[in-house]
Amino acid sequence: MHGGAGSRAMTSPQAACLCAALQVGYHLLDRGSSALVAVEQTIRALEGSGLFNAGTGAHLQLDGARRMDASIMEGESLRAGAVVSIEGVVHPISAARRVMEDTDHVLLVGPMATKFARHFKMERQSFTGKPRRFSYETALRKIAQNREKHGTVGAVALDRAGTVAAGASTGGIDRMLPGRVGDTPIIGCGVYADNETGAVSMTGLGEGIMRLALAKEICDRVGQGKTPATAARLVLQKLVARIHGAAGCLVLTSQGRFTIRHSTSHMMAGYWAGRGNPVVNDTFR
Repeated sequence: MHGGAGSRAMTSPQAACLCAALQVGYHLLDRGSSALVAVEQTIRALEGSGLFNAGTGAHLQLDGARRMDASIMEGESLRAGAVVSIEGVVHPISAARRVMEDTDHVLLVGPMATKFARHFKMERQSFTGKPRRFSYETALRKIAQNREKHGTVGAVALDRAGTVAAGASTGGIDRMLPGRVGDTPIIGCGVYADNETGAVSMTGLGEGIMRLALAKEICDRVGQGKTPATAARLVLQKLVARIHGAAGCLVLTSQGRFTIRHSTSHMMAGYWAGRGNPVVNDTFR
């Protein structure tokens, strides 16, 4: 699982939250739950903490609103669900799973995604942002400033049936225009899962991740015989060389091989297979 990649170092409360969330996910798997459930519940722990750029800790857009994106995918039947610019809910990842399981769609957006979550009585955020006076002239100056402090939370998991799943949830990037959408809810960009290749969850600056469809490309390279570590390294190198992008990724195959890699200075992440203590760090390069 990861808590975002960028220029920020991990704090002690964030490290403790990552450890606790890893244990939530692993214990579900150990009791026979699906990878999909483990991914959802692991991400919910981060969304509800307020410590990461997701859920109750999500960034505000420049008009003062908190709009969030999330997606989830499982690798057996390639089912996927996502929400874009959803507001007022604690757990966008659960709304994404509802889209996957309760509709024939993959992606719901904006006010209709929020109404969809309300229909299922999902837990509401007590604070969703305060309206601000907004002009594009001022906003465009702000987004030209430093945007290094981005982040997304995500997880990948493998269950006893050999199925992999991936998910991600985000509040976007610092200083984003209202309505901006990054890679997180775009299947093949922010997440991808296929039992034949693996599961990937991305984090970083979404504009670059989208332009190269990184999650799917990593899976494709694993399918061509590359190890997870090699596939991730080559794709991140391509991101930096071609468009000077910045990202990190989790990669996990149905055989249990995995890697955590990033091209940013930090990536809050960790893993656990039930032995010893969870491993949590912010430099997995």
